[in-house]
Amino acid sequence: MRTTRALAALGAAGALLVVTAPSAGAWDASTISVDPTVAGRGTHVAVNVVAPECSGGGTVYSSAFEHGSAPLSGTSNGGHANPKISHTASFGRHDVTVHCRGSQVTKAQALTVIGPAHGGTGGSVNAGATSTDIAIGTGLVAAAVAGGGMFWLRRRGESKA
Repeated sequence: MRTTRALAALGAAGALLVVTAPSAGAWDASTISVDPTVAGRGTHVAVNVVAPECSGGGTVYSSAFEHGSAPLSGTSNGGHANPKISHTASFGRHDVTVHCRGSQVTKAQALTVIGPAHGGTGGSVNAGATSTDIAIGTGLVAAAVAGGGMFWLRRRGESKA
């Protein structure tokens, strides 16, 4: 009786594993990888596809790529491409689509195009000093002069005593 229960439990666990495990031959978005996933304009990225459908080659597409697409060279277990990010690509996330042997798969938001960091003036060039800024600055300078004058007069009085 114990052996029957153990075998039944083992069989149920095995069946569950077979049902939930992804099939090895399935070609889906998880078979597409982009390296690096974050790139600037004008740089090259590596697109790798692990799928037997792409062993004969194919094409990769993205709105971020120069000319919109790049050829996919076939390898023994898939394909590889080195597309260049266009100098006019929009900043943000882009999908990558792979087309092999009459079928295609898209990996959503597989690539992020970043732009240069804007640093420097901190906005001071865009807006000048307002009348409030000038009044505050004048008040601070006047307070510094008055405080310095009082300190100098006090020190002068101590030296005579």
